[in-house]
Amino acid sequence: MDRWSITAWLCMVLCAFVFFTYEGEEKRSAESLQQEIAGEIIRFHVRANSDSEEDQALKLLVKEELVEYMGELLCDVHDKQEARRILEDNIENIENVAKGVIREQKKEYNVEAYFENSYFPIKTYADMTFPAGIYEAFRVDIGAAEGKNWWCVVYPKLCFVDVSYGVMPKEAKDELEAVLDEDELKLLYENSAGNSCSDSEDETEYVYEFKIFRFLNKLFK
Repeated sequence: MDRWSITAWLCMVLCAFVFFTYEGEEKRSAESLQQEIAGEIIRFHVRANSDSEEDQALKLLVKEELVEYMGELLCDVHDKQEARRILEDNIENIENVAKGVIREQKKEYNVEAYFENSYFPIKTYADMTFPAGIYEAFRVDIGAAEGKNWWCVVYPKLCFVDVSYGVMPKEAKDELEAVLDEDELKLLYENSAGNSCSDSEDETEYVYEFKIFRFLNKLFK
Protein backbone atom coordinates (compact mmCIF):
# COMPACT_ATOMS: atom_id res chain seq x y z
CA MET A 1 0.00 0.00 0.00
CA ASP A 2 1.55 3.31 -1.05
CA ARG A 3 1.75 6.46 1.04
CA TRP A 4 -1.24 8.06 -0.70
CA SER A 5 -3.48 5.06 0.03
CA ILE A 6 -2.42 5.01 3.67
CA THR A 7 -3.11 8.74 3.97
CA ALA A 8 -6.52 8.31 2.32
CA TRP A 9 -7.56 5.52 4.67
CA LEU A 10 -6.33 7.42 7.71
CA CYS A 11 -8.43 10.36 6.55
CA MET A 12 -11.47 8.11 6.23
CA VAL A 13 -10.96 6.73 9.73
CA LEU A 14 -10.60 10.24 11.13
CA CYS A 15 -13.73 11.44 9.33
CA ALA A 16 -15.66 8.39 10.53
CA PHE A 17 -14.57 9.11 14.12
CA VAL A 18 -15.71 12.72 13.83
CA PHE A 19 -18.98 11.64 12.21
CA PHE A 20 -19.91 9.13 14.89
CA THR A 21 -18.85 11.48 17.68
CA TYR A 22 -21.09 14.20 16.21
CA GLU A 23 -23.94 11.72 15.75
CA GLY A 24 -23.67 10.68 19.41
CA GLU A 25 -23.82 14.30 20.49
CA GLU A 26 -26.91 14.82 18.31
CA LYS A 27 -28.62 11.81 19.89
CA ARG A 28 -27.89 13.08 23.37
CA SER A 29 -29.25 16.45 22.35
CA ALA A 30 -32.43 14.81 21.03
CA GLU A 31 -32.86 12.93 24.29
CA SER A 32 -32.50 16.16 26.24
CA LEU A 33 -35.05 17.89 24.00
CA GLN A 34 -37.47 14.98 24.43
CA GLN A 35 -37.28 15.39 28.19
CA GLU A 36 -37.92 19.11 27.87
CA ILE A 37 -40.93 18.49 25.60
CA ALA A 38 -42.28 15.88 28.02
CA GLY A 39 -42.03 18.45 30.81
CA GLU A 40 -44.34 20.83 28.93
CA ILE A 41 -47.15 18.55 27.69
CA ILE A 42 -49.79 16.15 28.99
CA ARG A 43 -50.75 13.24 26.75
CA PHE A 44 -54.23 11.73 26.74
CA HIS A 45 -54.86 8.01 26.22
CA VAL A 46 -58.08 6.02 26.03
CA ARG A 47 -57.45 2.28 26.11
CA ALA A 48 -60.11 -0.13 24.91
CA ASN A 49 -61.28 -3.20 26.77
CA SER A 50 -59.96 -5.40 23.95
CA ASP A 51 -59.06 -5.32 20.28
CA SER A 52 -62.43 -6.67 19.17
CA GLU A 53 -64.19 -4.53 16.57
CA GLU A 54 -67.00 -3.78 19.03
CA ASP A 55 -64.67 -2.70 21.85
CA GLN A 56 -62.57 -0.55 19.52
CA ALA A 57 -65.72 1.20 18.25
CA LEU A 58 -66.78 1.80 21.85
CA LYS A 59 -63.38 3.30 22.63
CA LEU A 60 -63.85 5.88 19.89
CA LEU A 61 -67.30 6.82 21.16
CA VAL A 62 -65.88 7.29 24.66
CA LYS A 63 -62.96 9.41 23.43
CA GLU A 64 -65.27 11.66 21.40
CA GLU A 65 -67.39 12.39 24.46
CA LEU A 66 -64.37 12.89 26.71
CA VAL A 67 -62.59 15.19 24.24
CA GLU A 68 -65.67 17.40 24.13
CA TYR A 69 -66.07 17.38 27.92
CA MET A 70 -62.39 18.06 28.66
CA GLY A 71 -62.32 20.71 25.96
CA GLU A 72 -64.83 22.66 28.01
CA LEU A 73 -62.88 22.08 31.23
CA LEU A 74 -59.60 23.30 29.72
CA CYS A 75 -61.06 26.03 27.51
CA ASP A 76 -59.18 28.95 29.07
CA VAL A 77 -56.19 27.09 30.51
CA HIS A 78 -52.71 28.22 29.44
CA ASP A 79 -50.56 26.52 32.08
CA LYS A 80 -49.68 22.83 32.44
CA GLN A 81 -49.96 22.83 36.22
CA GLU A 82 -53.43 24.31 36.05
CA ALA A 83 -54.45 21.78 33.38
CA ARG A 84 -53.26 18.92 35.59
CA ARG A 85 -55.08 20.30 38.63
CA ILE A 86 -58.36 20.67 36.72
CA LEU A 87 -58.15 17.13 35.36
CA GLU A 88 -57.30 15.73 38.81
CA ASP A 89 -60.22 17.59 40.37
CA ASN A 90 -62.57 16.18 37.74
CA ILE A 91 -61.43 12.56 37.56
CA GLU A 92 -64.71 11.25 38.97
CA ASN A 93 -66.72 13.39 36.55
CA ILE A 94 -64.58 12.21 33.62
CA GLU A 95 -65.11 8.58 34.65
CA ASN A 96 -68.86 9.16 34.88
CA VAL A 97 -68.97 10.71 31.40
CA ALA A 98 -67.22 7.63 30.00
CA LYS A 99 -69.50 5.27 31.94
CA GLY A 100 -72.53 7.07 30.54
CA VAL A 101 -71.39 6.36 26.99
CA ILE A 102 -70.72 2.73 27.87
CA ARG A 103 -74.18 2.28 29.41
CA GLU A 104 -75.77 3.76 26.30
CA GLN A 105 -74.05 1.01 24.31
CA LYS A 106 -75.47 -1.66 26.65
CA LYS A 107 -72.08 -2.52 28.13
CA GLU A 108 -71.07 -2.89 31.77
CA TYR A 109 -67.36 -2.10 31.66
CA ASN A 110 -65.75 -0.25 34.52
CA VAL A 111 -63.76 2.93 33.83
CA GLU A 112 -60.64 4.18 35.60
CA ALA A 113 -59.00 7.56 34.93
CA TYR A 114 -55.59 8.47 36.32
CA PHE A 115 -52.25 10.14 35.64
CA GLU A 116 -49.17 8.09 34.88
CA ASN A 117 -45.56 8.59 33.87
CA SER A 118 -44.37 5.87 31.55
CA TYR A 119 -42.35 5.11 28.45
CA PHE A 120 -44.03 5.64 25.08
CA PRO A 121 -42.65 4.72 21.64
CA ILE A 122 -42.41 7.18 18.75
CA LYS A 123 -45.88 8.51 17.89
CA THR A 124 -47.05 10.63 14.97
CA TYR A 125 -49.89 13.13 15.29
CA ALA A 126 -50.77 15.03 12.12
CA ASP A 127 -47.42 16.40 10.86
CA MET A 128 -45.64 16.10 14.21
CA THR A 129 -43.63 13.15 15.48
CA PHE A 130 -43.22 12.87 19.23
CA PRO A 131 -39.94 11.12 20.10
CA ALA A 132 -39.88 8.02 22.25
CA GLY A 133 -39.36 8.56 25.98
CA ILE A 134 -41.01 9.06 29.34
CA TYR A 135 -44.15 11.22 29.27
CA GLU A 136 -46.88 12.22 31.68
CA ALA A 137 -50.26 11.06 30.45
CA PHE A 138 -53.87 11.29 31.56
CA ARG A 139 -55.14 7.79 30.91
CA VAL A 140 -58.66 6.38 30.75
CA ASP A 141 -58.95 2.59 30.92
CA ILE A 142 -62.11 0.86 29.73
CA GLY A 143 -62.80 -2.54 31.29
CA ALA A 144 -59.75 -4.81 31.17
CA ALA A 145 -57.83 -2.15 29.16
CA GLU A 146 -56.18 -4.84 27.02
CA GLY A 147 -56.93 -3.24 23.64
CA LYS A 148 -55.11 -0.65 21.56
CA ASN A 149 -55.29 2.95 22.66
CA TRP A 150 -56.37 6.19 21.04
CA TRP A 151 -54.12 9.09 21.90
CA CYS A 152 -53.58 12.80 21.52
CA VAL A 153 -52.10 15.69 23.52
CA VAL A 154 -54.54 17.20 26.00
CA TYR A 155 -52.22 20.06 26.97
CA PRO A 156 -51.53 22.08 24.91
CA LYS A 157 -55.04 21.47 23.58
CA LEU A 158 -54.17 19.44 20.46
CA CYS A 159 -57.03 16.96 21.03
CA PHE A 160 -59.54 19.62 20.13
CA VAL A 161 -58.46 20.45 16.59
CA ASP A 162 -59.11 18.77 13.24
CA VAL A 163 -56.08 16.77 12.07
CA SER A 164 -57.93 14.72 9.46
CA TYR A 165 -55.80 16.17 6.65
CA GLY A 166 -52.56 15.14 8.33
CA VAL A 167 -51.40 18.72 8.94
CA MET A 168 -51.56 20.48 12.28
CA PRO A 169 -53.84 23.56 12.03
CA LYS A 170 -52.40 27.00 12.73
CA GLU A 171 -54.25 27.39 16.04
CA ALA A 172 -52.68 24.17 17.32
CA LYS A 173 -49.23 25.26 16.18
CA ASP A 174 -49.77 28.52 18.03
CA GLU A 175 -50.61 26.52 21.17
CA LEU A 176 -47.36 24.59 20.84
CA GLU A 177 -45.28 27.66 20.10
CA ALA A 178 -46.55 29.18 23.34
CA VAL A 179 -44.98 26.42 25.45
CA LEU A 180 -42.12 24.98 23.36
CA ASP A 181 -38.98 26.71 22.12
CA GLU A 182 -37.62 26.63 18.56
CA ASP A 183 -35.39 23.58 19.02
CA GLU A 184 -38.17 21.57 20.66
CA LEU A 185 -40.60 22.40 17.86
CA LYS A 186 -38.00 21.48 15.25
CA LEU A 187 -37.59 18.05 16.85
CA LEU A 188 -41.35 17.46 16.61
CA TYR A 189 -41.68 18.45 12.96
CA GLU A 190 -38.54 16.95 11.44
CA ASN A 191 -38.68 13.36 10.22
CA SER A 192 -42.46 13.31 10.68
CA ALA A 193 -44.30 10.52 8.88
CA GLY A 194 -47.33 12.79 8.43
CA ASN A 195 -49.93 10.31 9.68
CA SER A 196 -53.11 11.36 11.46
CA CYS A 197 -54.00 10.45 15.04
CA SER A 198 -53.59 6.68 15.10
CA ASP A 199 -54.24 3.55 17.12
CA SER A 200 -51.05 1.95 15.85
CA GLU A 201 -48.43 1.17 18.47
CA ASP A 202 -45.67 0.49 15.96
CA GLU A 203 -42.59 2.65 16.22
CA THR A 204 -41.62 4.82 13.26
CA GLU A 205 -38.27 3.84 11.82
CA TYR A 206 -35.72 6.49 10.99
CA VAL A 207 -33.13 5.68 8.31
CA TYR A 208 -29.84 7.52 8.33
CA GLU A 209 -27.53 7.25 5.32
CA PHE A 210 -23.81 7.63 5.83
CA LYS A 211 -23.27 10.09 2.97
CA ILE A 212 -19.80 10.93 4.15
CA PHE A 213 -18.60 7.47 3.17
CA ARG A 214 -20.10 7.82 -0.30
CA PHE A 215 -18.24 11.09 -0.70
CA LEU A 216 -14.94 9.63 0.49
CA ASN A 217 -15.29 6.55 -1.69
CA LYS A 218 -15.71 8.76 -4.77
CA LEU A 219 -12.85 11.01 -3.68
CA PHE A 220 -10.34 8.19 -3.28
CA LYS A 221 -11.30 6.06 -6.29
